[in-house]
Amino acid sequence: MAKKEIKKVVLAYSGGLDTSIIIPWLKENYNNCEVIAVSGDVGQGTELDGLEEKAIKTGASKLYIEDLNKEFVEDFIWPTLKAGAVYEGKYLLGTSFARPIIAKRIVEIAKAEGADAICHGCTGKGNDQVRFELTIKAFAPDMQIIAPWRTWEFKSREDEIAYAEAKNIPLKINRETNYSKDKNLWHLSHEGLDLENPANEPMYNKEGFLELGVSPEQAPDVPTYVTISFEKGVPVAVDGEKLDSVEIVKKLNKLGGENGIGIVDMVENRLVGMKARGVYETPGGTILYAAHSKLEEICLDRDTLHYKQNVANRFAELVYFGQWYTPLREALSAFVDSTQQTVTGDVKFKLYKGNIIDAGVTSPYSLYDEDIATFDEDEVYDQNDSAGFINLFGLPIKVQAKKKGY
Repeated sequence: MAKKEIKKVVLAYSGGLDTSIIIPWLKENYNNCEVIAVSGDVGQGTELDGLEEKAIKTGASKLYIEDLNKEFVEDFIWPTLKAGAVYEGKYLLGTSFARPIIAKRIVEIAKAEGADAICHGCTGKGNDQVRFELTIKAFAPDMQIIAPWRTWEFKSREDEIAYAEAKNIPLKINRETNYSKDKNLWHLSHEGLDLENPANEPMYNKEGFLELGVSPEQAPDVPTYVTISFEKGVPVAVDGEKLDSVEIVKKLNKLGGENGIGIVDMVENRLVGMKARGVYETPGGTILYAAHSKLEEICLDRDTLHYKQNVANRFAELVYFGQWYTPLREALSAFVDSTQQTVTGDVKFKLYKGNIIDAGVTSPYSLYDEDIATFDEDEVYDQNDSAGFINLFGLPIKVQAKKKGY
């Protein structure tokens, strides 16, 4: 589709540096096309304040702010939590699973508005371009996609800031504190500046760096106890108080943040092939993952638990790679759901200076049998049975040894 044919564009709008300058850039480069901005509210908080005025002032015809918080938690976070999916053993996928839900809503609005194209501000080096565009392809396969970072004249965030200043576009950042951040209900990520060198220690105690909590050193000198209740793998209560899904995440974010929980510094492998360094704050999510895993220890049989750990790794890749709306992700979720029928119970933790310390777990479906596991005298386990088991289990090793002449 040629530029002259694009009369109306729907823009994924956050009000940050990239999308702030994209509105005037689109109008300059696409024949003064109409730009409709869409912001998906997935828990950015105050970042949404004043967004409509800013979008209109910089050239958008209107701004949609869509409340997606409940759907985000229940349809994206909970399925990923139940799967136990963690990318490369550390990343709890905070940005990854927020993109598909936002992109899907943008497609719905683009169709309703009769838009000719959808635009996003993702860079050509990142993962988010893939997450947005795969979702767009899943629901609007013929929709034109505009990705300015691949074509425009700006080569760095410094260039973008200069353009914004020239256009009198207000920014909440400056050249000295220009970390690239992504915030939602689940987490906050930090990238750029001194973090680009893995040799540099993050400035956790610097004012304004951590936003969801404090560093372990600054956490209280007394522990905090918390109990999380699950039903079929889904968190339903904190300290005995039934809460809705969004409130559970918010409450655990507060408890975890106050105790220095959930700060991760990692160099991850991006989908596009490069390694990238980032710092993530996921206080409530870290507690929930630990609690869910602890409950599965007593509720799942050995073979299911071990196989599910393999599934978790693949599930995490699918989420990270933007492949949420795929048959494989849906099939894996169906498997995960079938494993969660007995993952019901309470998990108690002691939170102390960045540590999550086990303090007890109970479930009506527990497979732990104290009568069998005890080291004391029992009448339900014949220890002599183990000799025959070992002989059969070790038979292949014995045969190999004989072949080697031992």
